[in-house]
Amino acid sequence: MLRDYAERLLRLSEEAEASVREIEDLRRGRVLIGTNDSGIPILLPLVAEFQELYPRILVDMRRVHTRHILVEVVQGNLDFGFITFHSSEGRLREISLGDDELVAIVHPSHRFANRSKVTVAEWAKEPVVFHNEPSPARERVVKIVAERNAVMNIRVAIPSLDGIKLAVEAGMGVSMLPRRCVINELRRKQLAAVPIPELRLPRQMRLVYRRAPRLSQAATAFLKVATLHNRNKPAKVAHIDRQADR
Repeated sequence: MLRDYAERLLRLSEEAEASVREIEDLRRGRVLIGTNDSGIPILLPLVAEFQELYPRILVDMRRVHTRHILVEVVQGNLDFGFITFHSSEGRLREISLGDDELVAIVHPSHRFANRSKVTVAEWAKEPVVFHNEPSPARERVVKIVAERNAVMNIRVAIPSLDGIKLAVEAGMGVSMLPRRCVINELRRKQLAAVPIPELRLPRQMRLVYRRAPRLSQAATAFLKVATLHNRNKPAKVAHIDRQADR
């Protein structure tokens, strides 16, 4: 009887060692990332690079409201969080993923489409398609419009960026989104970007993660890929942006 138990224990030990080796060798595992809608287009190229190196690791991007991301990362429910503001949380570290800015978007046939710029008052008078979930960027836009003594003519409120883009493509109004979220639509001329100097609001995109305990093997590998991605991509992104503007 004891011999039977001993043999079973040895087999379990061998299985455990094999599983640990697979994790150490990055043949298994999962990376959890919390982001809002605007972070997905920025994160996808990074995830694609990671999967080329580690195809067996699952990258699980979860939709998390911006105000909850830091708490979820601190509590260990997420490996990483995507944010566009500086975090003062001492238990977190962050790396930059590059710059982005808000741009006004209109249908290519809209009267603003070929203008070199429009004022915030002109933009606010148009039928506006707006995101209906509060966010730092949304609140800044509302504040700047109010400071110009303008009234924003919000006609449609939608909970997703894809929905907003579809509404603008359908000619239902104008809106404002992060530039990197509409690069493909600008390139295909489905949408046009209209400069509004008062509302460009440049922002820094960041990936946050815990200082301790140490990250898993899979998350550590993702962090290394993210660091290299940021070093190698700025020139390419700028080139894409210039093409989209043309």
